[in-house]
Amino acid sequence: MTLLTTWPESGPDTQVRRTADPAEIREALAPLGVRYEQWPVREDVPADADSDTVFAAYGTEIEKLNGEEGFTTVDVLGLHPSDDPEFEAKAKAAREKFLQEHTHDDDDEVRFFVSGSGIFYLHVDGEVHAVLCEKGDLLGVPRGTTHWFDMGTRPSFTAIRFFHEEDGWIGNFTGDRIADRFPDFDTIAAGHRA
Repeated sequence: MTLLTTWPESGPDTQVRRTADPAEIREALAPLGVRYEQWPVREDVPADADSDTVFAAYGTEIEKLNGEEGFTTVDVLGLHPSDDPEFEAKAKAAREKFLQEHTHDDDDEVRFFVSGSGIFYLHVDGEVHAVLCEKGDLLGVPRGTTHWFDMGTRPSFTAIRFFHEEDGWIGNFTGDRIADRFPDFDTIAAGHRA
């Protein structure tokens, strides 16, 4: 189940908000310009489905969103635990790429979770909003929004990514280590499922 937790940017000692209600999450994120919605879950799509399977299952939704937002590039990114001896190193490198605060000047960051989960942390107007996205969640973070993403120490997700630019994901890192002060994916997910 999706979860939104908000703290002051000074640290996680005081929660401003914590809700798992989709309507409350949408209402809280809308003033930030963040798009949050839930798409129908396709139970017949395996967690580690390939791109063709994902595109076939979600073609209608993808086409509708592309029409509304003008996206020109759509791809599927997945990372799941495996017996591959290099999985740990690949997972660590992937996590570290997104874990520090950054912005995107030229594009929104829009993701739909086909399976699994991850947390987007939005650093806006003196607060940090942690949005735990799970299967069926679409999150659209507007260009210029300061944020970071945590997929956890053992990532397991498949997501559809939407871009206006063919260059794809280009992050402008702020150098602020704010992510180090807030609960990570593993901590939040464990507490949410407990």
